[in-house]
Amino acid sequence: MAIVWRHPIHFLSLGFGAGISAIAPGTIGTLAAIPIYYLLQTQSLPIYIAVTIAMFIVGIGLCGYTARTLNTHDHPGIVWDEIVGFLITMIAIPFTWYWLLSGFLLFRLFDIWKPFPIKQMDKRITGGLGIMLDDVLAGLYAWACLWALIYLTDWLGLA
Repeated sequence: MAIVWRHPIHFLSLGFGAGISAIAPGTIGTLAAIPIYYLLQTQSLPIYIAVTIAMFIVGIGLCGYTARTLNTHDHPGIVWDEIVGFLITMIAIPFTWYWLLSGFLLFRLFDIWKPFPIKQMDKRITGGLGIMLDDVLAGLYAWACLWALIYLTDWLGLA
């Protein structure tokens, strides 16, 4: 997909090129979020949240533009939404390899599974907002489960 290299908006919405992967572009796009998470987790919580919100808002336009250009609702290569969803998953999560892996797996689970109301929203809301919202919700589901795991492991004395 040569389009990713010709236009900066497509380069971003396609996850810096990660979305052009022939195999599991959503998973590869989520992996592209890890360096961004690594940089953001060193910042204060308000900065982390502000950057994540800004990326969400910008993503509505980015993803919508690329979807219109590709003449599709939500092309699998559009992975900016996965990046933002993963950043939501990792809000205020302790920085360790096992919480990073757990967050990654939980986010991918909810993004693929699309439990209620994610699937319904994905079908009803179109454009950039629709592309972004399902991953925001998947990120919130994963975030809640991750915090439940953190509290459970702490309560059991496993942390």
